[in-house]
Amino acid sequence: MKRFIELIEECKPHINEVFPWDVEDMQLANPELILVDVREPHEYDAMHIANSILAPRGVLETCCEFDFDETIPALAAGRKQEILVICRSGNRSLLAAYTMKQMGFEKVHSLKTGLRGWNESDLPLFDMHGNEIDPEDGDTFFASNLRPEQLDPSRG
Repeated sequence: MKRFIELIEECKPHINEVFPWDVEDMQLANPELILVDVREPHEYDAMHIANSILAPRGVLETCCEFDFDETIPALAAGRKQEILVICRSGNRSLLAAYTMKQMGFEKVHSLKTGLRGWNESDLPLFDMHGNEIDPEDGDTFFASNLRPEQLDPSRG
């Protein structure tokens, strides 16, 4: 049985990870860059990068294919496009980018540190109405909120 962190480590050698501060250069070099946010809809609605598209990881594969209710045409037709996959911390995006690579996407990257690192770099985030989010609100939103029952009991 593999643990989550082991799955992440297995994907890392296969996916290019991009730091938040490098994204602007990527966008300037390639205005057609597709930003794909794989978080859940409530996370995306609360705050996201401008012009990113939502393709939740739970339905990512069908978002990337034609003939499904979840199809996102830009993704389904975008196997040769440069794509940056985004999540909260950079783990879900790494797994999603790896899946997309297996599906034939040729230029897929993952946002290292995720939106947590994006916010810490004071890069802009927006809510569902297009209002810019105060970075301090981002800090609160992205902070870990583990409950006691979620902690590994073997760590004593």
